[in-house]
Amino acid sequence: MKKLLLASVLAITAVIGAVLTASAAGVTEKEILIGTYTDLSGVTVSWGVNNSNAIRMAFDEVNAKGGINGRMIRYIVEDNQYQVPRSIQAANKLINSDHVFLMIANGGTPMNNATMPEQLEKGVPNMFPLTSARSMYEPFHRLKFGLVASYYDQMRSGVKFFVEKRGKKAICLMSQDTDFGRDVSDGVKDQLKAMNQPLAGETLHKPTDTDFSAAVARMKAAKCDLVAIGGIVRDTIQIISAIRKSGWDVETLGNIATYENTVAEVPGGVTEGYYTMTSVLLLDPADPKPEVQAFVKNYKAKFGREPNFPAQIGYSAAYLLIEGMKNAGKNLDLDSFINGMEAIKGYKDIFGSPPFTYGPKIRQGSNESYMVQVKGGKWVVAEGKAMGY
Repeated sequence: MKKLLLASVLAITAVIGAVLTASAAGVTEKEILIGTYTDLSGVTVSWGVNNSNAIRMAFDEVNAKGGINGRMIRYIVEDNQYQVPRSIQAANKLINSDHVFLMIANGGTPMNNATMPEQLEKGVPNMFPLTSARSMYEPFHRLKFGLVASYYDQMRSGVKFFVEKRGKKAICLMSQDTDFGRDVSDGVKDQLKAMNQPLAGETLHKPTDTDFSAAVARMKAAKCDLVAIGGIVRDTIQIISAIRKSGWDVETLGNIATYENTVAEVPGGVTEGYYTMTSVLLLDPADPKPEVQAFVKNYKAKFGREPNFPAQIGYSAAYLLIEGMKNAGKNLDLDSFINGMEAIKGYKDIFGSPPFTYGPKIRQGSNESYMVQVKGGKWVVAEGKAMGY
């Protein structure tokens, strides 16, 4: 009788322990808890809000069809205002209070770099951060997954194209003095080094700088024939504006952080002719594919606005994550999820992005990017084929 009682107690204890462990990991029999911190009210609000909205929409769509192998996704989003301290606070809540299973599309390079050490130590995967920095997938860690070509990859591909195909010989660099800016500048410098070509000139600036007249004058004096820009939206527009005001006719090249309609639509055609590299092409609202039409229609109905580029990226990232969780099967835990992600080969999203592939040693979905250009106040594809280096 005592042995039977002891066996019953041990069995009940094991069941309770299993349930608590699953709950603490953000997975129960009925639910998967996923978190995000992103900018809902700061300087990159157009990225954070639309990106997380699209992720939520994708999760809602899957939940409406029965969830992931019978489990519903519960999605929690915290506002980091694009600030490191608020990101640390938000990550702490999501990891230690909410006990999320994983985090997706956390916003900002320095923010992710600040929060990832604890996050990874606690066994919480960092999936497809809303940044194209190399540190999102390098150095290798089994819980770090990048989505698309990094800023570094983009700039290497773009510089290689302009040197080999356009004959550029004096390339200059105007970049933010930040983690983001260093990824851009490393790509430019490493590609030039690989081609035995020196950097003709360089300036660094803070994200908050607004006067670039002196910096542009220095680059003009260096006789650059291409200016690579390591900026986001506001500082890139101001740099190009300063170049135009100086009367300097030089080609400019940026990265995906500037691939927004606001950059193409600057009044007066300031950014006309500006090139940028992007790992994903902007969706065409006239795309006849039923999946794209449904995405545009449903997003507008749900959020009262047209989906922008960050929304498109969020939607693709969410469904790529869903694919990995489906591959994990009914016994979803950390190891089965990693195996599920590593099983993804040549996954294609609905927008025609380069295929995504992961594996035991592959944590970046794609390293190819497209070249686009501002023409007539709109982004157009400058080279039809995605390129690498």
